[in-house]
Order: sequence, then structure tokens, then C-alpha cells
Amino acid sequence: MISTSNVTYRVGKKALFEDVNIKFSEGNCYGLIGANGAGKSTFLKILSGQLEPSSGEVVVSSGERLSFLQQDHFKYDAYPVLDTVILGNARLYEIMKEKEALYAKEDFTDEDGIRASELEAEFGAMDGWEAESDAASLLNGLGVETELHTSMMKDLPGSQKVKVLLAQALFGNPDILLLDEPTNHLDLDAIAWLEEFLIGFNNTVIVVSHDRYFLNKVCTQIADIDYGKIQLYAGNYDFWYESSQLLIRQMKEANKKKEEKIKELQEFISRFSANASKSRQATSRKRALEKIQLEEIRPSSRKYPYIDFKPDREIGNEVLTVEGLSKTIDGVKVLDDISFTLNREDKAAFVGGNEFAKTVLFQILMGEMAPDTGTYHWGVTTSQAYFPKDNSREFTNEDTIVEWLTQYSEIKDVTFVRGFLGRMLFSGEDGVKKVKVLSGGEKVRCMLSKLMISGANVLLLDEPTDHLDMEAITALNNGLKKFPGVLLFASRDHQIVETTANRIMEIMPGGKMIDKITTYDEYLANDEMARKRQTYTMKEEDN
Repeated sequence: MISTSNVTYRVGKKALFEDVNIKFSEGNCYGLIGANGAGKSTFLKILSGQLEPSSGEVVVSSGERLSFLQQDHFKYDAYPVLDTVILGNARLYEIMKEKEALYAKEDFTDEDGIRASELEAEFGAMDGWEAESDAASLLNGLGVETELHTSMMKDLPGSQKVKVLLAQALFGNPDILLLDEPTNHLDLDAIAWLEEFLIGFNNTVIVVSHDRYFLNKVCTQIADIDYGKIQLYAGNYDFWYESSQLLIRQMKEANKKKEEKIKELQEFISRFSANASKSRQATSRKRALEKIQLEEIRPSSRKYPYIDFKPDREIGNEVLTVEGLSKTIDGVKVLDDISFTLNREDKAAFVGGNEFAKTVLFQILMGEMAPDTGTYHWGVTTSQAYFPKDNSREFTNEDTIVEWLTQYSEIKDVTFVRGFLGRMLFSGEDGVKKVKVLSGGEKVRCMLSKLMISGANVLLLDEPTDHLDMEAITALNNGLKKFPGVLLFASRDHQIVETTANRIMEIMPGGKMIDKITTYDEYLANDEMARKRQTYTMKEEDN
């Protein structure tokens, strides 16, 4: 168990949270939620001991081991992958290295033998003989191939480093597990594996995530940071949302009834306070009026942008024809003879772990890269707008936000442009901020403004939820569901894929593509059944 006693954390004069008293108990998975800047990551760092609170203390039950997801992706560059995972249990790793050093000594003494015996006993008690196989199992589950387990961390790409660090946090059955955005940079298969791992995890988990489906799947309770306080709610994210909205509605309804009663009392007092025969009744109503207290309904720190993609023209029957597209990069076949036709009703989600292939395909379709072989043809009624995975080149100039967006608008009126920015929560002085100093989330909101102002009837989006908070992701999800045009998109957000797509495309390793007219959950269910059939067949063949 882990708890806080009157924890306060201040940045300058501002308190992110104040006098927080909360208890996280064994057997529960807590989703820590709140608006950007509410202090979610800061609170996790305080719980893990990486940050000292301004006042108050964190209490961890005696003898319990706490593990957290490291955010420094370069911290273990000098270590092999497998060692990095085992370092999740620092004491176990220390024993392993001390044992190795002892047994490597040429002058092994009786004292060394006694020490080795002590270490072996402690090693066995910690299931040390299973450490390497357990670490390898975690890595494989997250999609880190076996041949990479002996590689040095410095030689891994960033996406694989993230998976290794996540495996490190999960390693060794920690009593308390703290995870800050564990699904970032994970493909949907790895996220599904992590969901099942956490569902079966019997200790305490506290997780920060912007993935609503993930929170719904794994969380038993929600810890909501708002107004500088942390409030616990039983249930998952959807249950929290419904409960919190219901509470606000109930408070508003109660206030409405109280306001009606106040008005009634005030009218009576005003009419009869000077009337001698009614003065006693007027005095009684004054006392009743003084006792009525309206519920304080503070505005939430959460802000929802308004995302609405409206095409300037209706799309025709011919949308996109792709025939035999192939692309090899650095000797690796990324796309292999890809062919498909998009129709005017299609919302196509590109899923699976081959993220680079999706990006390459989108770049080819937008004319940013040429295929080695094959052709593609857009229908004459189509207009395309593109959300690239890497948007950094868009924001290197000295433009203000208003100037930047105006260049993409047919209507050059500042008020018109500011209207789109206002929907994306850029108001007032925000419009004169330089685009080169924007945060990752602000850049994404600018890119979404660009897509809205384009009036395109075909949208290509490559991981548009990166850097967005929960509120913006919800708004984007709603905007995509309402969009009447054609969608081609890649997203790690399960809920967006499930609620938006009617067609699933998966580019496999080697560049071949599976194309199914189905929902995402149906696709996953069929894929799972296929894997079970394959496993059963292999067992039959072995027998």
C-alpha cells in the first residue's frame, strides 16, 4: 500500500495540489487523470521519490518494493537490453553481479564461499534463476524480438527503448507499480498485451494515460486531479465521466431549486416586512433565507476544443485507386505490391506494428515520396489534407500562430482565421505566439486547425493523438465520427479506431497488406481466433 499525508507541491506561489490525503491499496489499478498541467506526472514523481513535496509525506508499507517507468530513454545506454530489464529489481541485479565477480576470482577463499552461499540463498528466494527467462518473456510480449535481447540499449531505436523500459518497470512483480503514459510509442498489439498483463496483476498500480480505452480496460478506480485536489472514484474512466457529470447535474438541479426558494422568500420579505401583522412571518423567512447555501460549482480546469471537419464539396464515387505500390528503403522491403480501392463511404484505419510502413504509404499518397513501382490515382472530386507523424518542419519559421494558419486559408480575414484557432483553445494573446516556441500539444492543435480550415473531403492522419490531452482526444474522436468524407488514418488509440473505422488495413512485416471491411474489435477477434487455430494445428502436427 502507498499513501500520502497532507502532500502539497508548489511551483513558485502556485500550488499544483494541496493537502492531499489519499490511500492506494493492493489489488487495485488507479487511473490518475486531469487536464494538462494539473500535475499528474509531478504527483507520480512525488510518489516514486523522484521529487520531494513542498510539505507532507509519502508512506510506503514496510518491505514493499516500488517500481516506476523511467522517462530518461538514455539512462541505460551502457547496458545490454536484458540487463536493463533485470535492473528493474536493483537488489536482484546487484546480487547477480556480485556473484559473477566472486566466481570469477582466481583466489576464491573460504570467506568468498560463505559470501557466495549467502548470495545464492537470497538469489533463490527472489526467484533469481527465473530472472532472465522472465525478462525475455516481458520483452517478447511487448514486441522486442529475441535477437535484440543481447543488444546494447544505445543501439536500439527510440520506440524499442520505450518497450525495454516498460519491461523493466514490470519486471519482478513489484508491490507498487507507477506508470506514466505507458502506451506512448506502443503499437496496438503491445498495448493489448500490456492490458492483459495489468488485468492479471494483483498488486497496486497507478497509471497516467491519455488512452481512454486502456483506462477503461485496466482501471478499477479513478483518481481525478482537479481544483488542486485529488478525488477517488470507484470504477473505470467511463464510469468516472458519467458519475462526475451526474454529480454536476445534480448540484445544478439542487441549486436551481434553492434559487427558486430564495426568490420566493425574498419576494415575501419585500412585500410584508413593513406589515405589522406579517412582520413575525417575514422575520422567520429571513432566518430561513440565511440558512440556504448554494452548492459551489467550480469550473473544471479541463477545456475541450471543438473539432469539426467540414468539406467544401461533396466527394464523388471515384476516390483513390492504388495498384502494385512497392517501396524498399535501406534494403528493407517496406511496401510489397500494395493494391486497394477506396470508396466514398470508407473510413480506413491502418493498424499493426509496422508503423514505418504506414508513414511511407501516406507520404507516397501525398506525393512526398515516390514508389519504386506501382501507381495511385486520386478521383477528380477529391481534395486531400494531411496530418504527418512528424510535423516539426511546419514550425521552424518566425510566424505567429495567426500568420501561420492564414497561409493555409482561402479567406485571409484575421477574424475568420482566429475563429478556427479559438475552437482549438488559442484565444486572445495566444494568436501572436511564435509557432517555433509551441509545445507538442499546441503544434498538434495547430495542425488540426489547418485540417479544419482546408475544407478537404479526404483526410490522411498519421498518429494525430500524439501529445494531445484526454479532452482534445475526445474532441478529435467526435470530429472524426461526424466527418462526412473519406478517412485514411493510423492511430494507437483503440477507441478512435473502433468508433471511427469501417475498414481495417494492416501492413505486415515484409510489406504485404491485409484489407478487411470490418470494425476493429471484430478484426481483433477474428485475428485471435486465427492465432488459436494456428496454435492448435501446430500442436496437432507435433503430436
